[in-house]
Amino acid sequence: MRTLGMIGGTSWHSTIVYYKLINELVSEKIGTQANPQLIIYSINIELMRQQDHDKINAKYLEVSKKLQEAGAEAILICANTPHMTYSYIQPQLDIPVLHIGEAIGREAKRQGLTKLGLLGNKPTVTGKFIPDYLKENFGIETLLPPHNDILRSHYFVSQELTQGQFTDKAREFYLKQIKLFQQQGAEGVILGCTELPMLLDQEEVEFPLIATTQLHAQLAADFIMDEKPVLKKKLSGGI
Repeated sequence: MRTLGMIGGTSWHSTIVYYKLINELVSEKIGTQANPQLIIYSINIELMRQQDHDKINAKYLEVSKKLQEAGAEAILICANTPHMTYSYIQPQLDIPVLHIGEAIGREAKRQGLTKLGLLGNKPTVTGKFIPDYLKENFGIETLLPPHNDILRSHYFVSQELTQGQFTDKAREFYLKQIKLFQQQGAEGVILGCTELPMLLDQEEVEFPLIATTQLHAQLAADFIMDEKPVLKKKLSGGI
């Protein structure tokens, strides 16, 4: 098995889910008598709340290099938003960063989906690190919510979900967003916040939900078990 370095803490709630899922997925292959080797570095979520991109990039590069030096053979960023650092840190590492967009794209391709809505906080939805990755690597079009709904979503993520609060009000808001995406021609919706799959369940919606946490954890487990082609970084920073 390969050793995986994990960057968590944004939030610690989702980091726990990642850790649990990866161990469960690997144990399905090797049995419960053993477990994968994981190196976890949990950063302070306040770094992300400050929204200082230079500080965020510097911290994630620092942590990634520490994990690499500690023996990690790949890096997993245990959240959607910090993938904004990917194009900065990947070219400066000797090991791959397992991009969450890769996990999304593989699942969308499996289901034959080519147009997806994107839900999450403001940096994730307005950033290009998921839409561009999906477009360039899988030819998938990404739809975004209206500006005011992006702000509302950001509130729910930052003030409730990442603090472990999962309210009916938030659930109703996101179910409405999913219906709006359907009306715009989306074939599925990306739950682009690691806490969103903890709020919404596929059984509640007769529409494909791309739960990034589960898929990203599966990508990590596959890498650990070396069951998929090795992800190789490109000079441009891709993998």
